[in-house]
Amino acid sequence: MKYLLLLLLPLALLLNSCGESNAQTSTVAEGAPNMAKFAAIEKPQLTFGFIKLTDMAPLAIAKELGYFSDEGLYVTIEAQSNWKNILDRVIDGQLDGAHMLAGQPIAAGAGFGRQAKLITPFSMNLNGNAITVSNEVWDKMKPHVAMDDSGKPAHPISAAALAPVIEEYRNAGNPFKMGMVFPVSTHNYELRYWLAAADINPGFYTADNIQGQVDAEVLLSVTPPPQMPATLEAGTIYGYCVGEPWNQQAVFKGIGVPVVTNTDIWQNNPEKVFALRADFATKYPNTTKAITKALIRAGRWLDDPTNRARAVGILSRPDYVGADSVVLANSMTGTFEFEKGDKRAMPDFNVFYKYHATFPFYSDGIWFLTQMRRWGQIPEAKPADWYHETIADIYRPDLWRQAAQELVAEGILPATDLPDTDGYKPPTSAFIDGLPYDGKDPIGYLNSFNLGNKDGEL
Repeated sequence: MKYLLLLLLPLALLLNSCGESNAQTSTVAEGAPNMAKFAAIEKPQLTFGFIKLTDMAPLAIAKELGYFSDEGLYVTIEAQSNWKNILDRVIDGQLDGAHMLAGQPIAAGAGFGRQAKLITPFSMNLNGNAITVSNEVWDKMKPHVAMDDSGKPAHPISAAALAPVIEEYRNAGNPFKMGMVFPVSTHNYELRYWLAAADINPGFYTADNIQGQVDAEVLLSVTPPPQMPATLEAGTIYGYCVGEPWNQQAVFKGIGVPVVTNTDIWQNNPEKVFALRADFATKYPNTTKAITKALIRAGRWLDDPTNRARAVGILSRPDYVGADSVVLANSMTGTFEFEKGDKRAMPDFNVFYKYHATFPFYSDGIWFLTQMRRWGQIPEAKPADWYHETIADIYRPDLWRQAAQELVAEGILPATDLPDTDGYKPPTSAFIDGLPYDGKDPIGYLNSFNLGNKDGEL
């Protein structure tokens, strides 16, 4: 049966390529198919999951531009209802891999939530999120926001401007409620980071309070990304942290105002990853490498500004993000709109390739572990070695390098695009509170915060 599939695969790939609306720009496809490479693929038919967010773009582009096909892969991409569903379906084998929150494979291997051995050979993007509040909350914040010389709000806006609003709501007997997309999402940690930087307690997780609301001054709860604007409009929440296009959708609908982007909370922060089961990569090493190659190429294509308009057209399709192309273009083409009419240049709002965005740095993963410990999702102190050993089992720069080196050998990728690194980024203080982060010193970083759990060396 396997040999029959291998004989039929080139025809299937050709038909698939012809049926795709944009199957061109494919370097390998210009010549004869590499049959030996196709034959080495252990599992050519694959199904990947995603959530309807702009940062799923590498999956859509790898399919639409024929990059998966170039590697001998016949890929189906399916939208999923929520992040828990994505995690469960990957763990259970219903999906071969997925667009995932960076914190999901990390939590699955670190002891929080459902446990499984997942890996990340590819980081999908940097930045891409924002915190939006309702019009009513924004009107109350505005008197506490500094203005620039043009009379517009000076960015970044500190959560200190939100503090008096929270107090007003609390004094009226109305707890201040905000939404985030999942307990181990970047959005949860970014929203908590922004609030805590202004000494607003976002709450702690305990065995008895898995909602993370112990001592909270702001009650955070989970809302699926596409439902954020409607939930805000209904008044169930007063603000949220989410990825695009759901902040710009609030502006477009006139129901809310983004007040800060995650670029301001942590400049060039990691966001989503492509994750799959560890046993998949072990059983299908050539397939894993082929997937990673196609995604690297897609990220590189996406970061060419001349391709962004075309990417918006692809993503606006209902089988991908399905949002209005005008809304998608607000952030995807190098701008971002805060108050309606206050559109500002923000070329790095969505980064898919530059700054080594696709490389799974250990230090990026360790940051998530520190936040899990900071807020109690990891309930007990851990030694520094635990952070390094845990992330080395999940983030797999070795698999990324194998794929990238093959792209270099094929003349598709310049060798200069491969990072010279031991897996850790240099220390940075590019955070909204200015605190330095060194991935090699997770305990020191934890202990630098005013709010949060603190650990001694074990």
